[in-house]
Amino acid sequence: MKVIVERSVSMENQAKEKKLGILAGGGAYFLWGCLPVYWKLAGDVSDLEILAHRILWSFVFMVLLVFCFGKSKDVFGEITTILKQPKLTLAITLATLLISANWFIFIFSVNSNNILSASMGYYINPIVNVILATIFLKERLSNGEKIAVLSAAIGVIILTWSQGSIPWPAICMAMTFGLYGLIKKMVQINPWTGLTLETMIIAPFALIYLLFFAEHSFLSYSTQVDLVLVGAGIVTAIPLLLFAEGTKRISYTMIGFLQYLAPTLMLVMAVVIYDETFTLIQGISFLFIWIALIIYTASNLFRSAKSRKAAAN
Repeated sequence: MKVIVERSVSMENQAKEKKLGILAGGGAYFLWGCLPVYWKLAGDVSDLEILAHRILWSFVFMVLLVFCFGKSKDVFGEITTILKQPKLTLAITLATLLISANWFIFIFSVNSNNILSASMGYYINPIVNVILATIFLKERLSNGEKIAVLSAAIGVIILTWSQGSIPWPAICMAMTFGLYGLIKKMVQINPWTGLTLETMIIAPFALIYLLFFAEHSFLSYSTQVDLVLVGAGIVTAIPLLLFAEGTKRISYTMIGFLQYLAPTLMLVMAVVIYDETFTLIQGISFLFIWIALIIYTASNLFRSAKSRKAAAN
C-alpha cells in the first residue's frame, strides 16, 4: 500500500513538473513570437548595433535581477565554480556564440522585411531538435510522434521549395538555436547562472563595439529608440529564463514542438500587420505543420492517459 501511495505521489509530482515545463516553454515561445513587433520599434538602427545593445542590456538586466531576488551569492558562486572547469566553460561559451548568431540572423530577417523567413527558421527548428534529441539524448519517439515529425518535415520541405532557393537564414537560425537548446539541456546549471554567464562572456565585446565602432554614439538616438534598445535586455532575458526552466522539466522533443507557437505568431504578424505575401503553397505547408501538431498532441495525450490507467491498476 505504501509503495502504491509513493508511486502515486511521484507521478503527481512528475505531472506537476511537466505542466510547469509546458507553461514555461510555451510562455517563452509566445514572447519570442511577438519579438518582431518590438524590433521594428528600433527604426533605422543597424542590425549589428541592435545585437550589441541586446547583449549588453541583457547582462545588465540579469545582474539587476540576480541582486533584486537575493540570488547573487548562489549565482556568482556557481559562475566561479564553472570558470574553474575548462570543459564546462567551453560549453557555455559555445552556447553564447550560438545564441548571439541566432539573435543577429533573426534581427536581420525582421529588419529586412522578411519575417516569413524568420518564421520558416523556427518551423524548421523542431525537426532539428528531434534529430538532435534522438542522436545525443537517446530520446525515443512513439509511432504517433514519428508520423508527426514526417508531416512537419513535409511541410518544411514545401516551404523550402516554394522559396525557389535554399533558405540559408532560416536553416542557420534553426541550427544555431537547436544546438543552443541541446547544450542547455545537457549542461545542468541554474538558469539564472547560465544566462548571467552567457551574457557576461559576450557583453565586453558588445560594449567595445558600441563605444568605438558603432555608426552612432552610445545612446544618441531619440528617447523612444534609446528606451527600446535598453529594453532589449528585458525582452531577451525573460523568455530565455522561461526556456531554460522548460528544458529542465520536459523532454527536448516536446520543447521542439512547443516552438511552433513562435513561428505561427510571426507568420500571422508578417501577413496581417506587415503585409508580407502569403501564397497558396505556403498555406499548404502550414497545413502539414499543424497536422503534425495535432498528431503529436493526440499521441502524447493517449500515452499519458494509458500511463495513468496503468498506475491506477
